[in-house]
Amino acid sequence: MFPERQNKLRVLIVDDSSFMRMAIRGILAKAQGIEVVGIAADGQEGVEKALALKPDLITMDVEMPRMDGIAALKQIMAKQPTRVLMVSTLTCEGARATFEALESGAIDYVPKNVSDCKDAQQIFQAALLAKVQEASLSSVPRRGVGIAPRVVQPPQVRPSQFAHKRIGCVGIGASTGGPVALQEVLSRIPVNFPHGIVVAIHMPKAFTGPYADRLNAKCSLSIREAANGDIVKGGEVLIAPGGQHTSLVRQGSNIVVRTAPISDFPNYIYIPSVDQMMTSLCDASNGSMLGVILTGMGNDGFKGMKHLKEKGGLTLVQNEATSTIYGMPRACIEGKVADVILPLDQIGFEIGKIRS
Repeated sequence: MFPERQNKLRVLIVDDSSFMRMAIRGILAKAQGIEVVGIAADGQEGVEKALALKPDLITMDVEMPRMDGIAALKQIMAKQPTRVLMVSTLTCEGARATFEALESGAIDYVPKNVSDCKDAQQIFQAALLAKVQEASLSSVPRRGVGIAPRVVQPPQVRPSQFAHKRIGCVGIGASTGGPVALQEVLSRIPVNFPHGIVVAIHMPKAFTGPYADRLNAKCSLSIREAANGDIVKGGEVLIAPGGQHTSLVRQGSNIVVRTAPISDFPNYIYIPSVDQMMTSLCDASNGSMLGVILTGMGNDGFKGMKHLKEKGGLTLVQNEATSTIYGMPRACIEGKVADVILPLDQIGFEIGKIRS
């Protein structure tokens, strides 16, 4: 399951629930290549053990006594940056706390959905192991990681690399590391951007709405969770809702959102599917679009970008050095469907140069 490494992945579990500590420990203990080196019952103990044990990865609960997971995460990132995987409740409050944690340096999150129900336990086990594997492949965060308030200075002015092509809309796909990366990109696109943007990012149903609201409060563009029947409009960003798939269709002169249950697209592993969003948006725009792939595990988005290239569209991919997980960008680059490869802090500026 886990890539070969000289030593086992050393994990510290931080959670105030004895049930969750036992559940997570039981799951990880059975996985080859993982060693649980410590357990903590609250954030303060978690910080102490993180500094003493120096684990490779920490699973961190959000709500805990004495010191919550966000405060503990910030202390760990300031004193000894470590890969941290948040364990979050599937609620709006849990979503908001999770996004704050991601901005503070957490690698990713796994929804806390464990009960006496066998199906729920199996879903949590699969999600936890998958997220731990992804996190183990990521780089160790640097001190001061996260999005801090700052005056954004544009990079050296140069002509748009897409000036020679007609672009009517933009599709963006991302996964692990995507919530922070997407905020970085969208915050650098001006409010008068003339084209509509559609985003597919792998998130559960309860998270995409609060995430869209958070982005809307932090960026100049109008950003919201997409709903069935929404029209793609200039200067607006639609976030594909979690727990289902999003397609785009041509309806007269408009491009319109069509949501569908996951049962309608059984071949897609990732939800919502970047491939489905990107391919359908390409068809609805007749190829006059820009496709963008940001950080993420796996290869979701490659088929959509390949289809876009075949239709004469343009593609932009995040570079390896700035990707939390290089999987999705790497698939596009190695598959030779990336027209332009840029570091994260230049992608939004490049998109913002596009005009009608």
